[in-house]
Amino acid sequence: MVGSETPCALVVMGVSGSGKSTVADHLAGRLGWRYEDGDRFHPASNVAKMSAGHPLTDEDRWPWLQAIADEIDRLSAARERAVIACSALKRAYRDILVHGRDDVRIVFLDGAPELIAARLTTRKGHFMPPGLLASQFRTLERPGANERPIIVSIDAPVERIVDDIVSQLNLVPQ
Repeated sequence: MVGSETPCALVVMGVSGSGKSTVADHLAGRLGWRYEDGDRFHPASNVAKMSAGHPLTDEDRWPWLQAIADEIDRLSAARERAVIACSALKRAYRDILVHGRDDVRIVFLDGAPELIAARLTTRKGHFMPPGLLASQFRTLERPGANERPIIVSIDAPVERIVDDIVSQLNLVPQ
């Protein structure tokens, strides 16, 4: 699925528990692209901090975001494509990831705090504790129209969310 305007990367963003990893993995499978979990780019110190129940500061996030941006640059140079799950909660964070490129698109998973909180209570084995959800919503800056975001509601089954994203991408099949 590669058209003339096909991005090299889709960054699936949202607060913890919005379904970034699940949706990004399914979307990558649908498109035949590689899936990358942005969490794997976190330095060990960030994981330890979040595991201890402490929210990250912007200073904690810069090296993590730059590592993801470097991977996006590598993808573009190699003419590869990936769907990357990354919270990217602030405009400044997304600016690092996109840094003026036209070949990176933001996909915002939009959901009510109550729905996401309910999901977090059933999630097992993740380093992000449910208690940090409120800080994520306080940090969240919804993407503006000038970021060309694809915005989808998470109040649907995963396959329908992926259908919505693919429809909004309007890719030309190869």
